[in-house]
Amino acid sequence: MFTKILIANRGEIARRIILACRELGVTAVAIYSDADADAPWVRLADEAYRLPGVTAVDTYLNQEKVLSIAGQCGAQAIHPGYGFLSENAEFAAACAGRGLVFIGPTPQAMTSLGSKANARELAIRAGVPVAPGVDGAGLSVTALQTAVAHIPYPILIKASAGGGGKGMRVVWSADEFAGAVQAARSEARSAFGDDHILVEKYFTEIHHVEIQVLGDQHGRVLHLFERECSIQRRHQKIIEESPAPIIRDEGLRQRMAQAAVVLAQAAGYTNAGTVEFIVDGQGGFYFLEMNTRLQVEHPVTELVTGLDLAVWQIRIAAGEPLPFTQADVRQRGHAMECRVYAEDPANQFMPSIGEIAYYQRPSGPGVRVDDGIESGTAVTPYYDPMLAKIITWGADRAEAVAKMERALRETAVLGITTNIPYLLAILQEPHFRAGHTSTGYLQEHMADWSPAAETSAVEWVGTAVFELLHGAGKGKMGTAVAAAAQPDPWQAAPAWRNVKT
Repeated sequence: MFTKILIANRGEIARRIILACRELGVTAVAIYSDADADAPWVRLADEAYRLPGVTAVDTYLNQEKVLSIAGQCGAQAIHPGYGFLSENAEFAAACAGRGLVFIGPTPQAMTSLGSKANARELAIRAGVPVAPGVDGAGLSVTALQTAVAHIPYPILIKASAGGGGKGMRVVWSADEFAGAVQAARSEARSAFGDDHILVEKYFTEIHHVEIQVLGDQHGRVLHLFERECSIQRRHQKIIEESPAPIIRDEGLRQRMAQAAVVLAQAAGYTNAGTVEFIVDGQGGFYFLEMNTRLQVEHPVTELVTGLDLAVWQIRIAAGEPLPFTQADVRQRGHAMECRVYAEDPANQFMPSIGEIAYYQRPSGPGVRVDDGIESGTAVTPYYDPMLAKIITWGADRAEAVAKMERALRETAVLGITTNIPYLLAILQEPHFRAGHTSTGYLQEHMADWSPAAETSAVEWVGTAVFELLHGAGKGKMGTAVAAAAQPDPWQAAPAWRNVKT
């Protein structure tokens, strides 16, 4: 086992990996930009080193700075988390060149799966179902249109490199095809430095289902069942759950899981990874891509399997074999995750920046929170706007949803705007409650959403605390805050408790 690991990331995932290191008795080293100097996860780490600058390019994406700090602090391994350098094969190779273990797959596996075109070809060779389509490399617009003439519209054009919806276009008719190809190539070139595109059949009513896999360095690859991630906005997931509501046939679950394992084995994959599929309304499934890293939504799998994925990432990277078999891995109960973002759903999801004046986490049985914020944290425009992930577990889906509703209502993030009211509205919508969660769900059922003009009890209390701490005594709490400004001396004395017997 390693003695010291550098965490090349920030926010809630940095905190998550620090806790995994603590469980293993490993020294956890954080790195932080100037914008993150006062972040709670920086204080939580055993050691912390500054990355001068504030932008991602100057800090968390700066390979030389990260590697230099790893050498300076004496780390033996680097955990990249997700995002930033986590799927960068060049960085993984550079780690090996410096005598550092990259906690993730090999550079070779990342290269073979990092390109959607390469991954699609690998899937075809491995017998994994793929959507009808063609590789657009080297083809003119005219040649490409001829090559896909057998595929009925709508058609999806997508960049081979990268993700997040960049370089992606849906084409509804032949008249739109040429312009969409040019636009997708241009955007892909600008975002990823690579205009390689794929053209595939676009399914209008689909479900996004992914299979978690885990492979050790001794030839064993296992699946940890599925997660459904169909609730998406602009190709970004906001709610994930397991088991997948769309899968009501155990045979379909097993076929998808086996396909994921076969693909990972074909790529010589080690460590944690996720094979993503689209599932149509008739039970057909098609390979989409493989994410060669830990996923944002990994806690969902942890709650239904009882396995700590972050810990097993580290154990596998240290050379330990998986001590359990596929038959030992069971899916128990139902888990759900909601991503809390600093954004305004009522204003085209515009990012919300500023200081978090007051933050309250939910708690209670079956509720887990992964976050990297606290009261006083500054939310800046430099990084992803996700603040926290709230994860719930129940004996069944209804219980998991009920716990999530309670947890979201208990969550307070004051000083900035969040998507919590929007998440609550989704949970209460009848189609969602019935498990009808296609990728078109938000457009179909939430397009006309507007926030209710009400304030939760948690927000009222939080506002009162904020105003008291700042000595305002005014605002929407009005005279109630002023009246509360004279505390009960029994409650104010820190060494005493007012206990009734």
